[in-house]
Amino acid sequence: MRFYTLEKFINLHDGYRRVFKIDEHHLLLLQLDGERYLLEAMCPHRGHPLSEADVLEEGRQLRCPLHGYLFDLTSGQLLLATEELCRDLRRYELIYRDTDLGLML
Repeated sequence: MRFYTLEKFINLHDGYRRVFKIDEHHLLLLQLDGERYLLEAMCPHRGHPLSEADVLEEGRQLRCPLHGYLFDLTSGQLLLATEELCRDLRRYELIYRDTDLGLML
């Protein structure tokens, strides 16, 4: 496994949202209410980008803009399916190293 730097701490703020591509992984990094979340950047239902997804319930739920599927940000769990069921969102563990935020892949 290898450490991949995603962002410098100095650049993070509430409302931060950015997509990263590392190998075959498409990742979405969010900061909301001081909490940081790293999850897959495509909805598991139909592969729609979640970079423009709505954040609901004080930043703890993410709604896919295509079909309205709702996911819990803290666990990735599917909360609402508007069509057929799909799997939960993949969450990734954030690693804090010196002045950088990243992950191990």
